[in-house]
Amino acid sequence: MEELTLLYVTCANTDEARAIARALVGDRLVACANILGPISSIYHWEGGVAEQEEVAMILKTRRDMTVHVAERIKSMHSYDIPCVIGLPIQGGNPDFLAWLHREVD
Repeated sequence: MEELTLLYVTCANTDEARAIARALVGDRLVACANILGPISSIYHWEGGVAEQEEVAMILKTRRDMTVHVAERIKSMHSYDIPCVIGLPIQGGNPDFLAWLHREVD
């Protein structure tokens, strides 16, 4: 069975996160999206330190879908370089993990 992955994504606001999440779930690229926020992000950008309020998403999918999910996010996202980072799922409720596998196509 293919490995499962959590993807961490930041968005400019809740509306953007919801639109991206709905598209990804609707296209069965991810089984589930959780939108968290607001969060404060501090980072280097264009030669200086930037700070802004964002929202974060946690997406659950199969590892083999990560490239497709990242490309879809990039096509919809307002940022030049959106944050899309994958973390392996290494256990959990077997029933939930089986559901994740079934929901991603």
